[in-house]
Amino acid sequence: MVITIVVHMLARDDPATIAKLKATLVAARDIYRKDKGTLTWLVMQDHTNPRAITAVQRYENEEALKTHLQNPYRKRFHAECEPLLAKPLDLRRLDEMP
Repeated sequence: MVITIVVHMLARDDPATIAKLKATLVAARDIYRKDKGTLTWLVMQDHTNPRAITAVQRYENEEALKTHLQNPYRKRFHAECEPLLAKPLDLRRLDEMP
């Protein structure tokens, strides 16, 4: 079963912080896309609110999600991202219907 993770983020209200968050997410995207079983790892920015950024991640199955969660970069990624956010991550897991 394909698993989709959607993460909504709101950057702090500062252009430099928004730019740093975007750069951090693009770097993460480039790393996580290489994980075995990752189908898609996208980063998007709202067209009316530059502070609102969404990551959409799709994994082949539970094993692929586990691989992502165990990626050594994940700890560093969260440490870099969290101080840039105005509020906690809004993370949702969705299981694709057959």
